[in-house]
Amino acid sequence: MTAEVDRAALLAAAAFRQYATCPGEARARFLRTIADGIEALGDGLIDCVSRETALPAARIAGERARTCMQLRLFADIADQGKWNDERVDAADPARTPPRPRICSGLRPIGPAAVFAASNFPLAFSVAGGDTAAALAVGCPVVLKAHPAHPETSARVGGVVAAAVASCRLPAGTFSVVTGSAHEVGLSLVRHPLIKVGAFTGSLGGGLALWRAAQARDEPIPFFAEMGSVNPLFVFADALHKNAEAVATGLHASMTLGVGQFCTQPGLVFLVADDAAHAFLQRLATLVSATPCGAMLSETHAANYRGGVAGRVDTDGVRVLGRGEQADAGRAAGAVLLAVDAETFVTNPRLADEIFGPTTLMVTCASTADFVRCAEILPGQLTATIWCEGDADRDLLWTLEQKAGRIVFNGFPTGVEVGAATMHGGPYPATTDCRFTSVGTRALSRFVRPVAWQTPA
Repeated sequence: MTAEVDRAALLAAAAFRQYATCPGEARARFLRTIADGIEALGDGLIDCVSRETALPAARIAGERARTCMQLRLFADIADQGKWNDERVDAADPARTPPRPRICSGLRPIGPAAVFAASNFPLAFSVAGGDTAAALAVGCPVVLKAHPAHPETSARVGGVVAAAVASCRLPAGTFSVVTGSAHEVGLSLVRHPLIKVGAFTGSLGGGLALWRAAQARDEPIPFFAEMGSVNPLFVFADALHKNAEAVATGLHASMTLGVGQFCTQPGLVFLVADDAAHAFLQRLATLVSATPCGAMLSETHAANYRGGVAGRVDTDGVRVLGRGEQADAGRAAGAVLLAVDAETFVTNPRLADEIFGPTTLMVTCASTADFVRCAEILPGQLTATIWCEGDADRDLLWTLEQKAGRIVFNGFPTGVEVGAATMHGGPYPATTDCRFTSVGTRALSRFVRPVAWQTPA
């Protein structure tokens, strides 16, 4: 266990009672102060994020707005006490046996370990959704900064620390721990004073942390969002009517942010006919004209290029289109691949995620193959159906068992922050399919029910 982790966990545990029991309006003021402070950093923050991540300024500005909106939305919930789900069962002394009076409500679990994501350096990082959700309900946060954007993390962490001081909250309400070694994160989730954890990132990283959380003497809830290939199913009637819209929209979705979204559509299923052939030619043309983009780091880019090379070398996989390519540094080029349904169902590795701007088109003999292919998919964050009229019932049922969000006649990139949002899904998309990491339901990961019973 590192000294930095131990100190942060001790401070968080010492702060827990005071922070958890302070009025909701005090936590709301804290979250709003953080949002104000992030905005006050101005263009300097945007320049810093862009320098560290290669993300464009417009994207970063939008992410900053989302981050501050989340903080203020969760502040409103804290202020109004809407998260605690208070319930009362009235006493009935005349019943045999007498029924006691029972009231219950949600209470914060305790100090939370939050892990910042590489691909969202603001919205899923130091003051992102996980941090805001935990703080809104009264859980002190120990934040593990991502090594890919250390200066960004320091600047935003400074804003949160200043808000702790100005709102006169206990020092351990929020802490940042740093370091690129895996042991830092593992020691944080293993610390006996940490009571809950949240993570957004890779399957390997999420599973390592989740397993450590479960192997403790006192296992704790650990919510890991670990990615998805986000299958998209295009029925012939929708393709015949909307071929150009689907092609341009799919191209934009698969290459958005150089494909570095957990909701990037990595698999597309369609019935092989003349319209599908023309559609694939059009999509290949769009992909071939795509310029190279800079990924978040050289490691991300190298992993992407290796993943694509391995898939291209797979029997039955063919290349439909390649954008501008590069073989070094952060640069990554879009690649469109194709395979037939028979090959797909016999090779489970073709359903693996490749983090970056590539999509595998699966050509099917009929729509019956849609259900057959969907049934072998692992858990997903999203699944999409393009169709005219009502969706196929068998496919819809199957996808409801596989994904947390079903998109109709659209594209999965972009996750709205709201009350009805679900950003989660069955394993391996997440470690617990009952919860979301986006939207107001995200707060429920950091609370537990407590009941108080008195005699009739």
